[in-house]
Amino acid sequence: MEALLGGGASRRVSIDDALAEHAGEFGRWQLRHFVLVSAAWALEALNTMVIIFADREPAMACPAVDGQCGDPCAGAAAGWVWTQGTGSSTVAEWGLVCGERYKVGLVQALFFAGCLIGCGVFGHLSDSSLGRKGALKVACFLNAVFALLTSMAPNYWAYTALRVLTGFSNGSVGFCSFALANEPIGPSRRGVAGMSAFYFFSSGVVVLAGVAAILQSSWRLLYVVASLASLVYLVAVLPFVSESPRWYLVRGRADDAIRVLRDIASTNGSRIPDGVTLKFDDDDDKLVGESSSASILDVLRSRTTRRRLVLSVLINLLCAVVYYGLSLNVGNLRTNLYVSVAVNALAEMPAFLLTTLFIDRFGRKPLAISTLLLSGVFCTAGSLISSADDATMSVAKMACSVVGIFGMAATYNLLFIYTSELFPTVVRNAALGCTGQATRMGAILAPLVVVLGERVPFAVFGMAGILSGLLVFYLPETMNKPLYDTMAGLEEGEKTPCK
Repeated sequence: MEALLGGGASRRVSIDDALAEHAGEFGRWQLRHFVLVSAAWALEALNTMVIIFADREPAMACPAVDGQCGDPCAGAAAGWVWTQGTGSSTVAEWGLVCGERYKVGLVQALFFAGCLIGCGVFGHLSDSSLGRKGALKVACFLNAVFALLTSMAPNYWAYTALRVLTGFSNGSVGFCSFALANEPIGPSRRGVAGMSAFYFFSSGVVVLAGVAAILQSSWRLLYVVASLASLVYLVAVLPFVSESPRWYLVRGRADDAIRVLRDIASTNGSRIPDGVTLKFDDDDDKLVGESSSASILDVLRSRTTRRRLVLSVLINLLCAVVYYGLSLNVGNLRTNLYVSVAVNALAEMPAFLLTTLFIDRFGRKPLAISTLLLSGVFCTAGSLISSADDATMSVAKMACSVVGIFGMAATYNLLFIYTSELFPTVVRNAALGCTGQATRMGAILAPLVVVLGERVPFAVFGMAGILSGLLVFYLPETMNKPLYDTMAGLEEGEKTPCK
């Protein structure tokens, strides 16, 4: 308790002030911590995008001497064979073609349904009993177990059930690692660092495409690789990262919080004076020796956070429909699957760079509005173009799609930072869990939009992009504002006019 009481000469500061004035906002400690924690995004990419390769429809061939086989839908019974063998994908192994093709989409939808449930559960657990690091540990362990079991699935329905369970654990990996990586970073560097996390997701997709190209003959080995990646991260990386000092503070563990901050300062070549102690941002006089907790119900009770949550949920849902919808449209191109997926992932990186460069110059709100409207306008333009047999029009429509996904990729990742700054520490991951659920719902809806034809999907994406851009107008700017710890601190801080 001495770290809390400090004595008569003690100076009580918030965590943001301790980082800015003493420990350092982004030094060697934060860089190492950020890289180790953000690597978890690659795991989420592996377990999410593996379905593109495991559930692909490989080529079929007719080995008959006269080249005459029966109905392709009858498969082997009509003389057809899969060129890479029946073990090359779930489609080949279980005959998910023709009338059974819907089952491929069903697996995808149910996977994201699992993500939707997991986001809510792990969002609450990471804010309460487990903490950020604890929730990430559990999610990675479950990912490793479920992916390994998926590789041994004896039939389609067992495979589907295991993909739902994988979605339950995998859907929380991103936002748990995001909070854990960014909460020890100072306010002036948080935006740029937060945007950099998404390079790990894209890099994970690129690596997955390379591994899948090597393992084309076995979809089961792909899931073994995904399982091993989670296991390696759990055993070799997570033991070397620290729990969030902000979570320690709001859970009444101020001694642990100041210990982490002193470790940050020491590694960064600085020190925190002995008289410095921590305080909540909502009370300069209250002793921070007891837990401060809240739930999503407290978010809904507060007019300020309720408004923010509803808007954030709607914006994230609409953005997910556009982002995943445009990604699925790109997947319909008649090109090499492995190269296309890798190129698409690499193409998102300039969007991340754009947001990184401008997020702390123009602010979260103007940047989100601009990129959303950019995406919406070009998608709307794409809906007005009928490619038909005109090569020029086809190129023009593809250009609209590329600009649309560029703008949405920039926004989609910016929203993680923006949303995390809209809510205090005690409910941050619960709020991120809700917006994550909205994102998964959008991901479920996206394939249903894509099948509506050639022009209708672009019209839907355009309306969704423009509407979400207009909704952002009703959110406050968070650039250079404190990262509040408690509900009361946020309410009090928002009453204070900016000077």
